[in-house]
Amino acid sequence: MSIITGLADLEGRIAGELDALNLPAANWPAPVDRDGAAVRDVVVVGAGMNGIAAAGSLRFKGVRNILVLDANDPGRAGPWTTTARMDTLRSPKTLPGPSFGIPSLTFRAWYTARLGGRAWAELYKIVNRDWQDYLSWLLRMLDLPVEHRRRVTAVRPAGGMLELTVDGSTLPARRVVLATGRAGAGGLEVPDFVDPALFPDLAAHASAPIDVAALAGRRIALIGGGASAWDNAATALECGAARADMYIRRPVLPQVNKFRATTGPGYVHGWADLPPQEKWRLMVYLADRPAPVPHETVHRALRQPNLHVHLGTPIRRAARRGDRVRLDLAGPRPRLVDHDFLVVGTGFRVDLGRVPELADLAPHTRRWRDVVSHLPVADRRPLLEAYPDLGPGFELQPNHPDAPPELGHVHLLNIGSLVSHGPIATDIPGVDVAGERVAQAIVTSLFREDLPVLRDRLASFDVHELAGTPFDSGPPGSG
Repeated sequence: MSIITGLADLEGRIAGELDALNLPAANWPAPVDRDGAAVRDVVVVGAGMNGIAAAGSLRFKGVRNILVLDANDPGRAGPWTTTARMDTLRSPKTLPGPSFGIPSLTFRAWYTARLGGRAWAELYKIVNRDWQDYLSWLLRMLDLPVEHRRRVTAVRPAGGMLELTVDGSTLPARRVVLATGRAGAGGLEVPDFVDPALFPDLAAHASAPIDVAALAGRRIALIGGGASAWDNAATALECGAARADMYIRRPVLPQVNKFRATTGPGYVHGWADLPPQEKWRLMVYLADRPAPVPHETVHRALRQPNLHVHLGTPIRRAARRGDRVRLDLAGPRPRLVDHDFLVVGTGFRVDLGRVPELADLAPHTRRWRDVVSHLPVADRRPLLEAYPDLGPGFELQPNHPDAPPELGHVHLLNIGSLVSHGPIATDIPGVDVAGERVAQAIVTSLFREDLPVLRDRLASFDVHELAGTPFDSGPPGSG
C-alpha cells in the first residue's frame, strides 16, 4: 500500500465515521450581531494541540460559529518545530492525544496509514516533525476555521461580550479560549542576575527562537539543568558549537519524575473537583520535587565530546564584557568565566500581569494567593500562588465583587491552569480531557444565555408527527 493510498483510505474512513456519529452537530447558538456585524460565539487563540482539542470539541457539539487564530505560519503552531529542540516527544507514542475518542483520528492511525504497521511497531517515540504534521492534518480533518499570522494583543470586556484586538483591528466574541501554551500565562523566566543588555546578540532564552547555525565555532554557556537546557546544549553542539558549558546550581540532578504518576484517569478526571486545600497539597508536593531531565536527552547530549556539565555551580551575575558574556560563578570554586553566547534555560513564568492580552482583566482575576493566604509560611509557595484560580471550565474567576462579569467568558487553556486542573493542559496525556471540559463549559453557558431564543424556537416548532395518518388533526385551530 502506498503512502498516498493509505492516507486517502484513512481519510475516507474518518468521513464515514463522522457521518455515522452525526458529527459535527448542526449549529444551535442564537446568532448575535453588534453594530450590524455578526459576532463569533467563540474565538480560540492558538492552533496547537490545545486549540485543536477545544475547537474540535466545540464544533462537534454544534458550536460552529467559531474562529481559531494563530500568530505563526501554517504548520508551525506550537513549539514542535520552532523552539522545542528535543529529538522526540517525551510522551509515549500510544497516547491518543486530541482524537475525541475516535480511533481513526489518533496519531497511531495517521502514522500507520502513511508508513505501515511495521514502522509503527519499530517507532520508539514520536519525532517532533511528525507530531507537528499530524496536528496540521487534524486541523484539516476537522475542518477547523483557522487564520494564521493573526496576533491577538488585547481581550477586553465589552457590554456582556469580549472585544479582541487582532493586528490592530477589533473582533467581537462571546467567549475566548486562550490556548497559548507554556509561555501563555506570563512568558519566559529570566533570572534577575542575567543582565537584560545581553539580549539579543549575546543571549537567548532556551524556549525562544535561536539561530543555532550562528553558534557554530562558538563557546556557549547554558544556565539550568532542566530538559530545555540539555536540549539546547545538544542541538548547539550538533550544529557545530565549539563547546557547551552547562552551569547547574543543584549538586545532584533530580531523579524521579513524579508528574508521570499523575497521567492516569484518576488524576486527569478527578483533580479539578478536589477541594482547594487538596489541590494545593498535591501541587506543593510536585513542585518541591522537580522533574528530572529525560534519560534520552542526557544520552543525546553526552554523545557530544565538547559538553561540560558543572553541577553545584550557581551564577551570581551574567553580564556583557565587550563582545562576550562574563559569568560570575559561585559554589565551591568561585571564578569568572567568559563565553561567546548564553542560553538561559530557566523555564516559564506564570504572572497574568505580564500577559499583554489580559491587561484589562488580570487585576480582577483571583489567584491562588487569594485562596491560600491563611496558610502558615511553611505551606506557602510564592511561585505557585501567582497561578490563577480557575473555575471548572478553565474560566477566569473574580477576586472582588465588582469585577467585570465578562471575566468568566475567558478560558485559560494553557500552563496557567496547572494548579486548578492538574497537568492536563500542559502535556499530551490530558489534552483531550482539557478540550472537552472547556467545550462543555462553554456549551452550558451559551445554552443558559440563549435560553430565551431557544424557548422561542421550541414554541415555534410545529412538525406534525401524525401528518398523513387518519389521526392528523391539522394545524391548531383548523378542526
